[in-house]
Formats: sequence, structure tokens, C-alpha cells
Amino acid sequence: MRQQERALRTRARIVRAAALEMDRLGYEGARLSRVSQAAGASMGAVTFHFPTKRALAEAVREEGVAGVAAVVDRAVEAGAPRLRAVADLTVALASLLERDVAARAAARVAREQPDVMEPWSGSWLPAVLDLLSRARADGQLRPEHCPHTLAALVVYLLAGAEWEIRTGAGAPAGGAGSAAERLERIWRLVLRGAAQGGP
Repeated sequence: MRQQERALRTRARIVRAAALEMDRLGYEGARLSRVSQAAGASMGAVTFHFPTKRALAEAVREEGVAGVAAVVDRAVEAGAPRLRAVADLTVALASLLERDVAARAAARVAREQPDVMEPWSGSWLPAVLDLLSRARADGQLRPEHCPHTLAALVVYLLAGAEWEIRTGAGAPAGGAGSAAERLERIWRLVLRGAAQGGP
């Protein structure tokens, strides 16, 4: 039993080290030798748990997606009006990207390896579309507004937030705060409408 626990701890250290490596350098730039060194595990231990780099990247993606699932569940179960829930989910996902290296690595690896990895958005976009479809059915959306267009807005907002978090580029002048805080302000603008008196 103790040996099994040690193996699980070693595996978790390897996945964590790989997430840091893939977040920083991407899938192509990541090296198993650096993962091994950072994890304090032999190359034999790394290849025992993950026979290929792709298998290790998939484990990193699974770790990142597990964090996303918890965020999605909280947003859906919070009981907020559905449009507000979409805004809250977007902000929570940006916050997750800011603080969780596995989520950032999962997003990056999925983007860089689209032919072999499920898109990161696949872990949250169905919930967004469901919330928006229900919002439309409940009359929270104007009839001319398409749930898919608003879902595309969420995709673009999170892609921009990920880029900002990854590059440290920050917001345009006057846009203080974290990426999540800026997304919260953007959603307030979207939900209120930018034009005085509405469109």
C-alpha cells in the first residue's frame, strides 16, 4: 500500500512539473529530461508512468480540465440568472487561468496540438451554450441575439485573457487590475449595453 501511495505521489509530481514546463515552453518546447529533474524523479519513473510525451501532455490536460469542471459546476449551481452565470463563469475561468498552471498548460497544449488534443474550450463551452440557450428560452436574451454569437464572445474574451496572462502584456492604458477583474468590467458593459439609451 505504501509503495502504491509513493507511486501516486511521484506521478502527481511529474504531472505538476510537466504542467510548469508546458505552460512555459509549450508542447514542442517541453523536454522530458527537464520534467524529470523538476519532479525529482528518474527518467525511468517518468517513462514508467507516461510512456510518451503525448501521454504526459494528456495527463496535464486532464488535470487542467478537472479544475475547469469544478468552476463550471459552481457557476451553474450558483442559481444566478443565466446571463449573469455566463459572465460569472467567464470571470471564474480567467481567474483559474491566472492561478492554476495546469489549466494554463491545458489551454496552451490543446491550442498547439489541435490534431491530437481536445480543445480546452470543450471543457466549458457546452455549459456556456446551454446557459445561453436557456437564457433565450426564458426571455433573458433579446430574440435577435443568437446564443452562438454570445458564446463566441466568451471564447474570444478567454483567448484574450489567456494571451494577456501568458505574455504579461496587461490591458490598455487605464485598465488596472487582473485579467479576471477586467473581464468582470467588460461583462458589466456588455450586460448593460454600451450605448446610452440602449440600441
